[in-house]
Amino acid sequence: MKRFLLFFLLIPSLSFGQAEIPDHIHTHADELISAAMGSSFGWERLNHLVDYYGPRFSGSETLENSLDWIVEEMKKDGFDRVWTQPVKVPHWVRGKESATLNVPIERNLPMLGLGGSIGTPDEGITAEVLVVSNFDELEARSDEVEGKIVLFNAPFTTYGATVQYRISGASAAAKHGAVASLIASVASYSIQTPHTGVMRYEEGVRKIPHAAITVEDAQMIHRFQERGEFIEITLKMEAETLPDADSRNVIAEIRGSEFPNEIIVLGGHIDSWDVGQGAMDDGGGCVAAWEALRLIKQLGLTPKRTIRVVLWTNEENGLAGAEEYKRWAEEDEKSLDNHVLGMESDAGVFDPIGFGFTGSDAAFEILTEIGTSLKKIDSGLVTKGGGGADIGPLMRAGMPGMGLRVDGEKYFWFHHTDADTIDKLNEQDFNECVATMAVFAYAVADLDERLPK
Repeated sequence: MKRFLLFFLLIPSLSFGQAEIPDHIHTHADELISAAMGSSFGWERLNHLVDYYGPRFSGSETLENSLDWIVEEMKKDGFDRVWTQPVKVPHWVRGKESATLNVPIERNLPMLGLGGSIGTPDEGITAEVLVVSNFDELEARSDEVEGKIVLFNAPFTTYGATVQYRISGASAAAKHGAVASLIASVASYSIQTPHTGVMRYEEGVRKIPHAAITVEDAQMIHRFQERGEFIEITLKMEAETLPDADSRNVIAEIRGSEFPNEIIVLGGHIDSWDVGQGAMDDGGGCVAAWEALRLIKQLGLTPKRTIRVVLWTNEENGLAGAEEYKRWAEEDEKSLDNHVLGMESDAGVFDPIGFGFTGSDAAFEILTEIGTSLKKIDSGLVTKGGGGADIGPLMRAGMPGMGLRVDGEKYFWFHHTDADTIDKLNEQDFNECVATMAVFAYAVADLDERLPK
């Protein structure tokens, strides 16, 4: 059913032109699919990564230890080159935190401070609460805000729309005199699980603490307000931002046999938030890309162009890894114009559907034909419009890009929570993601002519 619905939602984006793809690419695609679906190697690696090195927050020792392990494992795989790229990353530390509803009932509220927030005084902030459903209501009730904690109880519509309360809510509330701000977690479904994520302060606006509570508690507090109750919360947060820390992108590649300076890059972000295991977001995407490259190597395939896996650091609260890689490609390696295609997996390694692609119509037709090689696992649909945060800087410089699309119905159930753990994924879906990435990466790398921009 999910494929049926997606097909009809995306009909306007589809093209049915046929491009000529060498027969050997389809043959090797079958080999890659069989190898991926018949192996537990990548799945076991993902389990090891998240069990021993999760979560992996920027600035943490656990992130750096995970990178050490990955480098050693990549060297065992026999890639032509494995190296790291130094990156300075933000270093925000959560510390101890709590939220307590004092009136009209006493209740400890499950909560997570939002990344980048300042802390409270040691004694916390105790204040009356004003609940609003959106920014317009905040403006309309501006004269009620002074000295209060504003709670944004915004219903989840789309991630892009609802996340604005997480990103901008603190400064919006502070402009009207709030002493702190809370949001209902950005979640499409909730079982009393708070969701963290990055927030930002507007220049020139007083900074106030900003945290997320659960959807259920936000709704309950809203109901209290609708009944005319006085509501009071005590918020305590030790959050602080330390000086930038040292981290690394991890990179591995198979050199092209005929056009080694032309590069297909694929990967995900190896950092995660400081809760859960970072299994879904984005350990799975990283290991799937890594495993795709390993299988190409294991099968002895020798693509004409270089295939490079990059595990970017600091996507969650800064994109420093992505920006540094783009700078390095442009200024040091001088390869920016030779980045033929970027592929990213950062939507969870659930049942794959295909890729969303941003680039030329000619390239779109070629990729659509490559996708027919994936019929047996039903994951080759290419649609127009797609990319990813970490390949974004490269795409803005002119590189075509594509983002792996999956059945993500439950993604925002677990996103940025303690529940982002390996049990939310399964081996077959993961292996299908590996196969899908491997087929597209190999096929584009081994075309007779470079993928047109």
